[in-house]
Amino acid sequence: MSSEETSSSTFQGPVATRPYWVVLLSVVIRALHQVGAAVYLASFLVDGIAGPPAFYLWLSVVTGLGLTVTETMRHRALYREVAGLATILKVVLLGIAFHGYLPDAGTVTLAFLVAAIAAHLPKNFRHRLVF
Repeated sequence: MSSEETSSSTFQGPVATRPYWVVLLSVVIRALHQVGAAVYLASFLVDGIAGPPAFYLWLSVVTGLGLTVTETMRHRALYREVAGLATILKVVLLGIAFHGYLPDAGTVTLAFLVAAIAAHLPKNFRHRLVF
């Protein structure tokens, strides 16, 4: 059985169309998000950087919200899909690190690993409904 045959559309969240300019805009937003996120992660892993720089923290937050909006335009039940739950888990992990409940370097790294894995899962799994 091929992966096309095993993936039933009944398990996928509802998909809508979005204007092409939104698709192009989301590519730019994603690139900016990766820059901000990379510097944010580096601030926890490199000793020479004294804490996360505020500009890159806010760049990550604002572009992350922008990505969530553009993805929700297409995947209307994003919060019920694997991708949406991974995003929620990532934000929770970052909050845990920010408030000092777990070691910040390891927790922020774990949040980035969750994000990277979820972003690169095959589409038929990434957008599968969890509940």
